[in-house]
Amino acid sequence: MKSLLDLMAPVLICCVCIVAAFRGVDIYEAMVCGAKKGLRVVLDILPALIVLFPAISILRASGLPELLCRLLSPVFGLLGIPEETALLLLLRPMSGSGALAAAAELIGQYGADSLIGRTAAVMIGSSETTFYVIAVYFAAAGVKNSRWAVPAALCADLACFISSAWVCQLLWG
Repeated sequence: MKSLLDLMAPVLICCVCIVAAFRGVDIYEAMVCGAKKGLRVVLDILPALIVLFPAISILRASGLPELLCRLLSPVFGLLGIPEETALLLLLRPMSGSGALAAAAELIGQYGADSLIGRTAAVMIGSSETTFYVIAVYFAAAGVKNSRWAVPAALCADLACFISSAWVCQLLWG
């Protein structure tokens, strides 16, 4: 089984190249164009990452997450959410890369097989960067007034975080 999985990527690449060749696609040009687009994406994301990671470090050093954890721990306890995931819950609607950094820190600190690590992974994988998505899609569609989209999306995020914690507690708790 392992050798079959090892062959999947080369077989898939060969199949794509064969189909592209039959359709008359310049494979080399398509790959170069894809690499250029990938580099543009990296250049677009890099400034945000350069600003975001120090900002998260400053936020963590300020003690605000710990204060929020202490303030919200009774609520988290009632909802079944591990209080260590507070920073993740705060960052995820605003910043995917910031939330990913917070989840990576949780997984590094508590371990990938811990309840907190698994809960962080499920929360990251099943939620969305709400404000980014709303900003991008509403701007693309020319929507000026978001009306109830933001509160509804934040309620969906909260439901996602609660259900992620409950499912992880049910499966691994």
